[in-house]
Amino acid sequence: MESITVMQSMEGLTGFFSHFLAALLLTALFIAVYIRVTPYPEFQLIHEGKIAPAVSFSGAFLGFIFPLASAIISSISFLDMIVWSLVALVVQIMVFFLLKAMFVNLCSDIADNHLAPAVLLGVLSLGAGILSAACMTF
Repeated sequence: MESITVMQSMEGLTGFFSHFLAALLLTALFIAVYIRVTPYPEFQLIHEGKIAPAVSFSGAFLGFIFPLASAIISSISFLDMIVWSLVALVVQIMVFFLLKAMFVNLCSDIADNHLAPAVLLGVLSLGAGILSAACMTF
């Protein structure tokens, strides 16, 4: 068995921190874009105790995080990870717009705390994210 020193183990810290910081920034970007795209104030509604916006936002958030993690794992370079993470962001925005087109009252229903459309949006966002993550195999 090969002996590894602590210093050798710590050599990966630079890569870890650069990817982790990029992941945090990409997540912040996703949140900023998503709350700008949706016409209702998610965080204010969640702060007021409304469950529907929390469910729909949580699904979209996880729907972004899964492919972000997959991009970090599967990417061949740092730039590759950034590009595929941005693809995951676009997929989430497309899911929202697709459902918004299919259900004309989607946004007002979620803002009014109707749970059914929020669950649908959250689950479809999560599903799209899982599929996105699975497709990020190189």
